[in-house]
Amino acid sequence: MAITRRDLLLTGAAVAALPALGSAAGVPIVRTAEAQSGGELPWRHALSLFGDIKYPADFKRFDYVNPDAPKGGTVRQIAIGTFDNFNYVVSGVKGNLAAPVPLIYDTLTTAALDEVSTEYGLLAEAVSRPDDSSFVTYRLRAQAKWHDGKPVTAEDVIYSLDVLKKNHPFYAAYYRHVVSAEKVGERDVKFTFDAPGNRELPQIVGQLVVLPKHWWEGTDAQGKKRDVTVTTLEIPLGAGPYRIKDYVAGRSIVLERVKDYWGREVNVNVGRNNFDELRYEYFRDATVAIEAFKADQVDWRAENSAKNWATAYDFPAVTEKRVVLEEFPNRSSGVMQAFAPNLRRAKFADARVRRALNYAFDFEEMNKQIFFGQYKRISSYFDGIEDLMATGVPEGKELEILESLRAEIPPEVFTTPYTNPVGGSPEAVRENLREALRLLKEAGYEVRDRKLIEVKTGTQLSLELLAQDPAFERVMLFYKPSLERLGIAVSVRTIDPTQYENRLREWDFDIVVASWGESLSPGNEQRESWGSKAADMSGSRNVVGIKNPAIDKLIDRVIFAKDRAELVAATKALDRVLLWNHYVVPQWNYPKLRTARWDRFGRPSEMPKYGQSAFPFIWWYDADKAARIAKKS
Repeated sequence: MAITRRDLLLTGAAVAALPALGSAAGVPIVRTAEAQSGGELPWRHALSLFGDIKYPADFKRFDYVNPDAPKGGTVRQIAIGTFDNFNYVVSGVKGNLAAPVPLIYDTLTTAALDEVSTEYGLLAEAVSRPDDSSFVTYRLRAQAKWHDGKPVTAEDVIYSLDVLKKNHPFYAAYYRHVVSAEKVGERDVKFTFDAPGNRELPQIVGQLVVLPKHWWEGTDAQGKKRDVTVTTLEIPLGAGPYRIKDYVAGRSIVLERVKDYWGREVNVNVGRNNFDELRYEYFRDATVAIEAFKADQVDWRAENSAKNWATAYDFPAVTEKRVVLEEFPNRSSGVMQAFAPNLRRAKFADARVRRALNYAFDFEEMNKQIFFGQYKRISSYFDGIEDLMATGVPEGKELEILESLRAEIPPEVFTTPYTNPVGGSPEAVRENLREALRLLKEAGYEVRDRKLIEVKTGTQLSLELLAQDPAFERVMLFYKPSLERLGIAVSVRTIDPTQYENRLREWDFDIVVASWGESLSPGNEQRESWGSKAADMSGSRNVVGIKNPAIDKLIDRVIFAKDRAELVAATKALDRVLLWNHYVVPQWNYPKLRTARWDRFGRPSEMPKYGQSAFPFIWWYDADKAARIAKKS
């Protein structure tokens, strides 16, 4: 897959599975009569949800890596916020997980960045599944071992699934249909599903982060028994290419490359993990982080601010070509970023109120004034993935799916293409505010003495716009006057990351800015984003609090789609119904990753299509470039 949940916790694998995975890669699979009748199934080296497996079983490396990349050097990176936790298991509900922790672990499989939704064995050397996808079996590599030298076992895999499902909201939803994991051979683990037909489950099970059972069930240096359900800053045991070398609590972390890493010669790792050290420096806000970058205190920065991209990188090192500015196209994912109201609060229960909030948002003027015209307005929950975005009016298979829910969804779904209000001029803004007031009046509000009053209670509608990133203050402050013109009492508050996370987990907010990443192939993760059960799960991605039976049914249609065409139709239907319920006020998107780097690094001549920058994983330290920078300094 182009992007994975391990990296982003954002994406979905395709539900569209295809025939005889492996044969498309030139590696024929021979089915015996026993296999055809339900006996022994063939083992495969990879799984693909689109059917075309690029690399055969005996491939040496991925095409996009440099197998001769030198090992060594250090790269210094930025992390925003703070951390107080190294326990991956409770990162969804407790503590701020240190950013690089996933790098100390391995998964059963890993994605190829030049294919869509194809994964190859990492901890697992082979995988087997029946045609109906009712279960899957993974076989571990005999050489896989933890950093303490002990082997990675089937028991570790089973333990990992159990503790993650019990303690992490994302995995609880993601692996909801995995009903059991059992050891069926010395190195074989069988995952059984609650029903056949969920055709992405065999593959996403391979994305499971595998944890060391013996370490978590053991004792620490003081003889105290470890507890996998609490946060900890004890350096955990891993099996991945890096281990935590050192840290300063809340401020910095250093990872070191494991020289005797068990998987360094495995084909999927060749040309990867080239740096000896990965250093992460934590900053409270982006402004300080940029200054640290300019001062050569960090090497790499991904820039998400249009203002910064336009104005903050005019300094001598850029002119002298010691700092390189580069944009990498995003071909692997889509996004919904939005002002997200908390539907758990009665003030947002009426869709007309939520739609009115959209009419008050003058994106066009904001884009011109503070974003230098760089953005486009988001118009889909899958913005950026053209074949998944609902456009026009529904037809064909999508219309058929929606017809089955006609009584449960807004009637506009069938008759009117969804559009956001358009501002950008005084006339358009006045018209939009008039429409907002009309909607609010229908919802039971009226203006009294310039205050928007709920007629039933006699109280003024008030909103708190809550943020953790000071960079979003200017966005919220731009939005604030428009809301106030409607008579709404508005406050903008920025709080520290820890307090912000706690308030989110307790659903203690009015409106926040939220973002949901989407892969080219949505699936089970949609439940955690929009499903009814996730609305009450602390730490889930259903920040808005959507509880809609029609949405739940559409998510099932996505998950249980029988082919790619049905997946596309079901995703468009889901997108359309989400949009017409006006759950959020969509913001903006940019189709590229903006980056700035001190020119000390090398990279492959051809970057993977779906990897964006793939930094630092397939890059390397270039001593000659670093020496030239040092001479110019």
